Amino acid sequence: MKYKEIASALVGGAFFAVPYAVLALPLVPSLVIGAAAFGASTLVIPDVKEEQKIRESVGKKLEKAKKQNKQIEAVIPKIEDSKTKEHVRSITATITKIIDTVFKNPKKIKKIRNFFDYYLPVLLNIILRYDEIENQKLTTKEGKEFMASAEKMIAEADEAFKSLLSNMYQSDMIDIGAEMKVFNSMLASDGVLGSEIQVKEDKNE
Repeated sequence: MKYKEIASALVGGAFFAVPYAVLALPLVPSLVIGAAAFGASTLVIPDVKEEQKIRESVGKKLEKAKKQNKQIEAVIPKIEDSKTKEHVRSITATITKIIDTVFKNPKKIKKIRNFFDYYLPVLLNIILRYDEIENQKLTTKEGKEFMASAEKMIAEADEAFKSLLSNMYQSDMIDIGAEMKVFNSMLASDGVLGSEIQVKEDKNE
């Protein structure tokens, strides 16, 4: 039997036993209470194995992302265009922050699932091809068009990845913002804010 099922059974049993044995309620109402408690606990108590699977899955994605980021970092010294080089350097820094954020809080991966499965591997391929073609010094129309398109895409990816990182903290910023407002209001109500004015008023009295 799984941990979740055992824990739910214990909760349901306790909610049955207390009304029936201690409070002397009839059998049927006690059974109803116990069954309701069992059902509710199955929704509340986390599935340990399921959480472990999620962590393992996230761990694999993070390891793969680290390797892909290192591949991008290895290209930086070889990029000749200074602006593109700075964008790629910025991208790798953002990727590192995203990886660290998900490592600390695996649930945040839900907000950026496409980042690991699509955006990062595709961007890696674009950067590798860009570096290869840049080194070939192609002067054809097609070569110039590709370089311009790739440079534009890399610049846009830089901003997009920063936005993804910011979105991961959006709910946190909203929560903390609300706490800050309450905190500020309490300080004001306790006379802590504007203390100089309060002191002057006290002295005048």
